[in-house]
Amino acid sequence: MNISPTTRKWLGLIAIALGVALIVVDTTIVNVIVPSIIEDLGINSVQAQWIQESYAIVFAALLLLVGRVADLVGARRVFIAGVVVFGATSLLAGLAPNGGLLILARFLQGAGAAMILPTSLSLLNAMFTGKARGQAFAVWGSTIGAASALGPLLGGWLAEHASWRWAFGINIPLAALILVGAVLFIAPSPRTTGRIDATGAALSIAGLGMLAFGLVEGRTYGWLTTKQPCELFGLSWSSGPSPVLIALVLAVISLGAFAYRQTMLTRSDDPSRALMDVRLFSISSFRNGNIATLIIGLGEFGIVAVLPLWLQFTLGYSALQAGLALVPIAIGSFVASGASFGLASKVSPLGLVRIGLALEALGLAGLGFIAATDSPWWTIAAVLFFYGIGVGFATAQVTNVVLEEIPEQSAGQGSGIQSAFRQLGSALGIAILTTVFFSTLNSTLNNDLTESGVDQAQADQLTRAVTDSAGAAIDSLAGSPSTAFVADAAQSAMTHGITLGGYLAAGFVVVGLIATALIPNKPFSSPEQETKAAADVG
Repeated sequence: MNISPTTRKWLGLIAIALGVALIVVDTTIVNVIVPSIIEDLGINSVQAQWIQESYAIVFAALLLLVGRVADLVGARRVFIAGVVVFGATSLLAGLAPNGGLLILARFLQGAGAAMILPTSLSLLNAMFTGKARGQAFAVWGSTIGAASALGPLLGGWLAEHASWRWAFGINIPLAALILVGAVLFIAPSPRTTGRIDATGAALSIAGLGMLAFGLVEGRTYGWLTTKQPCELFGLSWSSGPSPVLIALVLAVISLGAFAYRQTMLTRSDDPSRALMDVRLFSISSFRNGNIATLIIGLGEFGIVAVLPLWLQFTLGYSALQAGLALVPIAIGSFVASGASFGLASKVSPLGLVRIGLALEALGLAGLGFIAATDSPWWTIAAVLFFYGIGVGFATAQVTNVVLEEIPEQSAGQGSGIQSAFRQLGSALGIAILTTVFFSTLNSTLNNDLTESGVDQAQADQLTRAVTDSAGAAIDSLAGSPSTAFVADAAQSAMTHGITLGGYLAAGFVVVGLIATALIPNKPFSSPEQETKAAADVG
């Protein structure tokens, strides 16, 4: 096959972008198909929760370890292995006859996803230089934004017109296509010598996994005391301190011990033993860029987690229509990708990050401003379009900025750390914004009902029914003349939650924008400049 090196790189980029799309779509699509899974497999609400969240927990837990493994064995090998794992476990999930096997498949899918995301960054960082790197990261970032929006649309269509099993089945041919592209067009990655710090790996997996569990499950199981039983694989936690509180405490201890151990190993006679080279944080763009990434993550995707609930249960959209309503985010992301190619020679990566964050904040604040129980579709589409453009610029280029000065031999570690910061910010943002949304729904609805003359006990019961069902009870309440006023009050309270959530998310993004002032602004460097090794680290 006579293909020029430049063409081969861009074809390799397509394979990498499809790999990222594979794992991002799977993150969002499951939320929409869970009702169909419950009906088909007869699972309970606890199992349904684990089907949704086990993927994210394992994903976050393995990022640092995968980054180090990628340095030792090569990012291309780990990427290909991740695609194989993801495709195989998608087959297992699609054929699962019961909830237990489906949960296991989702755990394993999370491992595959953790092998794909950080290695995609390592590969891009190694394959492209100068202006082309900014363009490649623009494609990568726009893929994340578009896939996040298209997942609910695909899930909604499958929920209404096909089987939930196809939400996993479609991954298999896509994984095969990615494998062919990766083998043919991605060059083998360099490898470094060293070994895995087993103790550090155990501490990082335990710390990140328990931190992700705590942030994801806090609203469900309670932050301090146990709100409802936590059941998994036959084990139950039903009283006393919340498992979330215990997990967060253990996460702090584990991550503290991990940081101490990595610092000691980095300062030892053989720093190559460290799972995380702490000297990377002496690079200003890497250190401050990761701080900005974490803050940006607080506001970037949290609102997308609750927006479909408002669209379906307040505005009356079907699952498919709710998915369609998020498509402007994908369109905006693609617009940003195209614009990045033209701007790459005129605006620095950090400049594009700042433009993107400003547009994100504008879109999120706009959502808070236009939210109403009768918001027309075009106003929602307009603000989400601006938000999508911002995501397309910011998500891609902040990663480019963070990894720009990382030495090639530490690319895997750098990518793993950056991915961990991104996932932590996203998980924390989703935890905060969903808590704000449901707390606002709960308090506003309860107050409105008591002020309208409903006695406190009944108001509590009705409020609990709406909140615990995440709004799904509104339809049945609206269908009865005696409770129609409760449905109206619930829709108003849910809208108030979206308003607060939009403004809060915008505020987080603005803080992230301010945090970018800590990052040194550099123009795109030429390929000749980038061939000089960054020998200060490693």
